[in-house]
Amino acid sequence: MRSRLPAPGLALSALLADAGGVHGLAFWLVLLALPAAAAGAFVAISDALDRGPRLPALTGSLALVLLVTGSTAREAAPRGGHVPALAVSTAVLALVCYAVPAFTWLFSEPLRSIRTATPTRRAARA
Repeated sequence: MRSRLPAPGLALSALLADAGGVHGLAFWLVLLALPAAAAGAFVAISDALDRGPRLPALTGSLALVLLVTGSTAREAAPRGGHVPALAVSTAVLALVCYAVPAFTWLFSEPLRSIRTATPTRRAARA
């Protein structure tokens, strides 16, 4: 069983660290999220190539690109200054990308069971 939770967990932790004012920790958490995001994206792409769902591959790859962009914006910011809005925005968008497959599964499963349900005949009354 593969877990895809480390990358979104680290990105969320980085956002919380930024909100708490610990920007140095947030920088390192985003850097730690990059290999986890890359591994998750590679696994999702591999699953998609094996005729699996394509949406996690697309959103995982987009989240990886967003985290790399946010990491470079964070690195280019002056030390002791404010966190660039681009860095925070990309982390939030990466979390949204990670949440999209979960929401599509959450809303498609009940609809699929409703569409495939077969009516049952009632017993005749005596």
